Amino acid sequence: MNESGESVYDLLILGGGPGGYVAAIRARQLGLAVALIEAEAVGGACLHHGCIPSKTLLHGADLLSAIRGAERFGIQVSEVRADFGQAVARSEQVVRRLFDGLQQLMKRHGVTVIAAMGRFTAPDTIAYLPNDRTDREERLRGHHVIIATGSRVKTPPGCVADGRSIYTSDEALIRRDLPASVAVLGGGPVGCEFAYLYAAYGARVMLIEAADALLPSADREVSDLLARQFRLQGIDVQTGVALASAERDGDGLILRLTDGKEYRFDALLVAVGRTPNTAGIGLSEIGVSTQNAAIVVDEQMRSSVSGIWAIGDVTTRAALAHGAMAQGIAVAETVAGLPRRAPSRVIDLWAVPTAVYCQPQVAWIGRTEAQVRAAGYDVKIGRVPFSANGKAVATAKTEGFAKVVCDAASDRILGAHLIGHDVTELIGEWSVAIAGGMTIRQFQSAIHPHPTLSEILGEAAAMVSGEAIHFE
Repeated sequence: MNESGESVYDLLILGGGPGGYVAAIRARQLGLAVALIEAEAVGGACLHHGCIPSKTLLHGADLLSAIRGAERFGIQVSEVRADFGQAVARSEQVVRRLFDGLQQLMKRHGVTVIAAMGRFTAPDTIAYLPNDRTDREERLRGHHVIIATGSRVKTPPGCVADGRSIYTSDEALIRRDLPASVAVLGGGPVGCEFAYLYAAYGARVMLIEAADALLPSADREVSDLLARQFRLQGIDVQTGVALASAERDGDGLILRLTDGKEYRFDALLVAVGRTPNTAGIGLSEIGVSTQNAAIVVDEQMRSSVSGIWAIGDVTTRAALAHGAMAQGIAVAETVAGLPRRAPSRVIDLWAVPTAVYCQPQVAWIGRTEAQVRAAGYDVKIGRVPFSANGKAVATAKTEGFAKVVCDAASDRILGAHLIGHDVTELIGEWSVAIAGGMTIRQFQSAIHPHPTLSEILGEAAAMVSGEAIHFE
């Protein structure tokens, strides 16, 4: 504490989501005095309103799909009843359990956690009014500050979420009633996951995406196959069209699309992306540069103001929850002056994997084939369908494929793309390969256990050089 009565820390962290709390723990491991200011609950949107509750619900959808397909394995199921409200209740229990564990983790590491909304009053000072008090604002000073305030869901103009007939993923994860019919606006990861979830639980679903393909950032072959699989599941996939208007009609909605067609649904889920949480924290007053509400950072996550860093969704280098965690560790190590692993402190956004948990699942890392070709590379492709994989055939999960994109000159892996059952558990192998700078030949030399889905990765690598054994 200084002469003005302000507590002084080596590192202040504004925001306790995945990036913020991981940075705090790593900084404490390195001996820094750390305070974390979080307005709601440590864990952020990922734990409380996103990754964890949604994946809990999606696992229930997977179980439902498996039960309905059990007959092919000689298992007769006479009646299946799904209680969506109970599934939501379980997701809340999972969140509480993980939140309790995270709170204990912060205590064990000695992180000072302050429940409050913080704002900058100077580049090294954050003022806050504790959530449990209203009498006096207090201040903290830090030699370094990390901004990790994350993002929030956004809605398009003229589409006001009311939490009932029009809602976002935040409300969707807590409402216990399943709409009989629902339109999902946005064909990105969140929209695709909810479309699959609702369809698996028996709702009539239409998925609307303004781009000409679902998951616009994914490899086009992946996007096209996902759309075909969704249609087989009964999901009405509409791409290349946007929502023109949404009007309430009794207990439902009349939706008009830009192609002139009109539909009636009980509910509309808006999943058109997120916007950075930069409002009201005093950035302009201290000169922190922003671009479209995101904090401008360099490759080391430095802002335009010395001593102020930013990580995760609040920045121009958003990198999903796991990417934000890596950024948090990198910044904590830099602030602590850690001499080792210096190259790792620059987080390559191309090396951050994306995972989408609908079924079939989708996962990718690096560049798409189109991006690599546009960059002028001489490209080599390895592509193998799951129908050539013994484990996939045995488990009747043959939809999908593995695809790897390489530079023909160097054999360097530039991108890997997966669609199929549980491929989110496989993408980590490609993450290791890309992080380690492996060539496709080096990856091919790794021995995968048989019979496993992971064998398809080695087969795709071998396909690049024309050496695949089980597929030509």
